[in-house]
Amino acid sequence: MLATAIIPVKRFGAAKQRLLETLDRPQRATLVKAMLSDVLLATSEASLVERVVVVTGEGRAERLALGHSRRTTTPLEVLREPRDRGHPEAATLGIVRAKALGAGCVVLLPGDCPLLDATELDDALDRMGDGRVAVVPDRHGTGTNALLLCPADAIGPAFGPKSCARHAERGRSAGYEVAIEQLASLALDVDTPDDLAELASTLDRDPRRASSTASALADLGRIQSAAGA
Repeated sequence: MLATAIIPVKRFGAAKQRLLETLDRPQRATLVKAMLSDVLLATSEASLVERVVVVTGEGRAERLALGHSRRTTTPLEVLREPRDRGHPEAATLGIVRAKALGAGCVVLLPGDCPLLDATELDDALDRMGDGRVAVVPDRHGTGTNALLLCPADAIGPAFGPKSCARHAERGRSAGYEVAIEQLASLALDVDTPDDLAELASTLDRDPRRASSTASALADLGRIQSAAGA
């Protein structure tokens, strides 16, 4: 099923606070920007994504997204959210915009899952149908790393700790079919030093999986040179 992809992006300075002991503020901004670049690339390569909406109050994210839009045929727009009220609120703004554009299905994606694979995303969208809510858990099985909704406003987003179960319950309570989708390329989001170490290990073995992030991690001395990625 064709869908609009919604990607909420925090201000870079407020992002990844739990990495403060591992990366300083400029380094965190570099990493966040690189991860978003890889997510945008994979999302625009998915054949069932008909449109991308980036919701952000971060000027650097807006410039990155608009620059990416000039290199892809997938329509992309930036919805400004200067108040930066949080992930659920930004996701809701994206849903409202997607519905105004005629979307019947949306997929809410994070900007910090750079291993996202376009084919895997297409497969998940292909399983969608009217009246279905699909929740993609993080690698711990408790958080939500993606949310697929058909109709687009099937449930209100409720991202945060233990949100996987919360989203599933909201879907069931609203009378929708609920699926827990285990998507390997969306399992790893980067919030903690352990997440960062896992990502670095993965990209050290295969930097081609997320070339912008691999390059950033190489520059930060977290992996070996990503040359040739």
